[in-house]
Amino acid sequence: MQKMFSNRSGSIYHEQSDYDCYIPKSLSAIELVYDNELVFLLSEANNQIGKLDGIALNLPDRDLFISKYVEKEAVVSSQIEGTQASLSDVFQMNKIGVEKRKETEEIVNYIHALNYGIELLDKLPISIRYLKEVHKELLRGVRGNNKEPGEIRHSQNWIGPQGCNLSKASFVPPSVDKMKESLYDLEKYMNEDSNIEPLLRIGLIHYQFETIHPFLDGNGRLGRLLIPLYLKNIGYLNYPLLYLSLYFKQNRTEYYGLLMDVRFKGKYEEWLKFFLKGIIEMSKNSIQTINKITALKNEVKNKIDNLKVKNKEKLVLAMNYIFSHPYFDSTDLRKFLNVTKPTVSNIISIFCKLNIISPVAKKQRYVTYRFNEYITILEEGTEI
Repeated sequence: MQKMFSNRSGSIYHEQSDYDCYIPKSLSAIELVYDNELVFLLSEANNQIGKLDGIALNLPDRDLFISKYVEKEAVVSSQIEGTQASLSDVFQMNKIGVEKRKETEEIVNYIHALNYGIELLDKLPISIRYLKEVHKELLRGVRGNNKEPGEIRHSQNWIGPQGCNLSKASFVPPSVDKMKESLYDLEKYMNEDSNIEPLLRIGLIHYQFETIHPFLDGNGRLGRLLIPLYLKNIGYLNYPLLYLSLYFKQNRTEYYGLLMDVRFKGKYEEWLKFFLKGIIEMSKNSIQTINKITALKNEVKNKIDNLKVKNKEKLVLAMNYIFSHPYFDSTDLRKFLNVTKPTVSNIISIFCKLNIISPVAKKQRYVTYRFNEYITILEEGTEI
């Protein structure tokens, strides 16, 4: 193997198999340069995450909000990889066609993988074994499940336009032997003590993981999952509410360009500034979403309180149900409330008159209803 290029962040080697691959340097060898902009962005990112965590602490429906926000993150992260399913498809998982359901299953897997990853933190440190376990859950039974889910790759992979070969790739990660060395080094870095701020560390870790590209498929999704999982693991986040997939999706060209700039120009600081801007933006976005949903729930509750009807308890229970199930039919709601058909029809009629819900489509003998404003809030940024 012959080294052909080297800079601050890594080297290109020419393999005996007659191709070039990139070998990243150890993150522990990197000395960051702190200018005023990086220091300011780091302070602001820490500040915004503190606000987000504080608001989440006092949310009355925290688990519900987190579950819906995780669903949104799963949709956006899967869309980056080409999945053509929407958040509404996830909400209607049992009521959509077979082809659309296949794509939606990838999103559901992402949700399961994140939840599994959070549970697994009580049993394992974030390590190669941990990543393999989460990766296996991520690809279980969906596209990519024929590419060794849960196994570190045993062959060379590459990044480039769909259908391109190794010679036409825009980036070739480390060869298998070098990949293993780099991955063990990253495992050590993720678990050793450091004076580097957590947000900078996870920014570097995300870059390094995507550069190593240790799996045959699912590296992008797992790399994005790693951000909240790592921060929760070190106790920096109490609640998994920080997700950057929407920011990466909206700034996709800059995201990929900056990763390449680190690799070939050593621009760690420029990448970290972009990463911190994403944390600031997405923290503010989460706070705004929490405030919008809280205001909406108060508005719906006030509408119910102002009604001159008896037994409003069932209406309040129905309100709580539609916040969990923004698409539903009368059978779903009747089973939840354990009421008669006339009673549930009356509740649905009241909600329609109050412009809380509206009918979407009639399928066979039932009508699907949609919690309009709530879905609009959650769907922001998830357009295909």
